[in-house]
Amino acid sequence: MTQMMRAVEISQPGGPEVLTLVERPMPEPDQGQVVLKVAYAGVNRPDALQRAGAYDPPPGASDLPGLEASGEVVALGAGVTSLAIGDQVCALLPGGGYAEYVATPAAHCLPVPKGMGMKEAACLPETFFTVWSNVFTRGGLKAGERFLVHGGSSGIGTTAIQLANALGARVFATAGSEAKCKACTDLGAERAINYREEDFVKAMKAEGGADLILDMVGGDYIPRNVKALANDGRLVQIAFLQGPVVELNFAMMMVKRLTLTGSTLRPQSDLAKAQIAQNLREAVWPLLEAGRIGPVMDSSFDLADAAQAHARMEASDHIGKIVLNVGG
Repeated sequence: MTQMMRAVEISQPGGPEVLTLVERPMPEPDQGQVVLKVAYAGVNRPDALQRAGAYDPPPGASDLPGLEASGEVVALGAGVTSLAIGDQVCALLPGGGYAEYVATPAAHCLPVPKGMGMKEAACLPETFFTVWSNVFTRGGLKAGERFLVHGGSSGIGTTAIQLANALGARVFATAGSEAKCKACTDLGAERAINYREEDFVKAMKAEGGADLILDMVGGDYIPRNVKALANDGRLVQIAFLQGPVVELNFAMMMVKRLTLTGSTLRPQSDLAKAQIAQNLREAVWPLLEAGRIGPVMDSSFDLADAAQAHARMEASDHIGKIVLNVGG
């Protein structure tokens, strides 16, 4: 008899209210995969995009939302030797995190950092995989460089500020309120720019320009980012909250020798994600275990209250990460 589990599915494209608690069959692990008994699942912007019908899961992935979770390994697929039943891990997921059990490649699992609880560990994978691959691998941030992150109080922002600061960069951030700006400077930003009151282009030019900008806003921020970059600066685009279509004068790219790039995490190959996981284990996990950096927690909601969690995220009042308590 098939074992069933509680899960939250997207009943139809729409607002938070379309998230529905249902019963689903428990997943089975494919070759190279493990099944986790989920303790906590992270809530992220791509979940809301998927819910709205604007971000389809890749082929073969679960249709359930949820791109990261913490939990206990309860089943091993063929060929898995790196993990054992009972291991406590956090994992990047292809989807399916809003459920009591989820299958994911074993190579995308990382140990829960020593001294950290399951709730905090569930906040790590999506943001740390994204920040490491875009800021350090793709963006090439080095110690001493000026780094600007937009949305500094978001899950991505709070992670980027801490990692860049810990690795020796000069960090600047934008945020939309005094409280959010304070959160950014508390985490290690040299300066937080309230975008409602100040022009970040002017602020960064006064510092000599940004060597690297991480942007998830898009829209009219794109030409402004280009103006805010120093010579040989890099712009890394990871989302488009204000839209991807914009008019841009590319002459400045040539004159200032700029690099404009970007990426999304979910469609990348399992092998590429496994490589990011290995890089994190080597370069970042020691910082987490030493307490030099850590996730910033906003709030926790029960699995059945996933709609409330999405409403909280989309209101943009949160600072840090929102999680679902599944079996924690």
